[in-house]
Amino acid sequence: MVLQEQSVGQVMDGKALAASVREELKEKVAKIVESGKRRPGLAVVLVGDDKASALYVKNKTSSCKKVGIESFMHTFPANTDMETLLACIRSLNQSDVVDGILVQLPLPKHLSADVVLEVLDPDKDVDGLTTESMGRLFAGKTGLRPCTPVGVMALLDRYKVEIEGKNAVVIGRSNLVGKPIAILLQQKNATVTMCHSRTKDLDKICQNADILVVAAGQREFVKGSWIKPGSTVIDVGIHHTQGPDGESIVSGDVQYADAAKLARFITPVPGGVGPMTVAMLLANTITAYERRTGGK
Repeated sequence: MVLQEQSVGQVMDGKALAASVREELKEKVAKIVESGKRRPGLAVVLVGDDKASALYVKNKTSSCKKVGIESFMHTFPANTDMETLLACIRSLNQSDVVDGILVQLPLPKHLSADVVLEVLDPDKDVDGLTTESMGRLFAGKTGLRPCTPVGVMALLDRYKVEIEGKNAVVIGRSNLVGKPIAILLQQKNATVTMCHSRTKDLDKICQNADILVVAAGQREFVKGSWIKPGSTVIDVGIHHTQGPDGESIVSGDVQYADAAKLARFITPVPGGVGPMTVAMLLANTITAYERRTGGK
């Protein structure tokens, strides 16, 4: 991909990159099967009837099928007790055909995600959310990384965004996105500033960011005037609202139209980070398979 040095508003096409990643993974799985070995397996645990969660799970299992990963659905009603859920996780930990385990969050309020995740085998933790997985990330040790942050790093790599020595600002400090992406950027020698709801002069901090990653959880939170000219903007947020004519409007955490006038690279919503998150889930599943089987 050839880019003009002074170009702005270059769209970082996560959908296209995710499709390319899926093709690579599909070829890898095909070779595994051709050699007489079993397919990699992903177990998905869904508790309750949250429509958004059900849609996300459907998308993930559909993506598994496209690349040849075996998926195993474990669905529980919303009133499921903790012991039943933990028994399922422990069983999946021991399964020889399950390489990755995904517990779809959020869980119903009476179930603690922290308790559930701590029972999960870190070597099957394809979301990278257990304490051990996060510790491995922090220490730079081999382990499964959270899907969205790894997807962000893949986008930066694909578009040859220079990271070393650059100022990176991360808005949001969740275990799922903010903290791990800050660590991954630091490991690539960026100077990282992590911001949150109590950060003062946030607009000025953003104006100094060569790379801005926004996971604020608020629709169009970052204004176009906050963007440093020539920077890279990664929008992790996704929000669904209804337009005046009842149409569905999808937007992110960044005011896209204004930001795109200044940023050199910017991810769209939808079609940016989201597709990469699912692609990295598939990649993590195959990585877990390879590590568990020793390539056998």
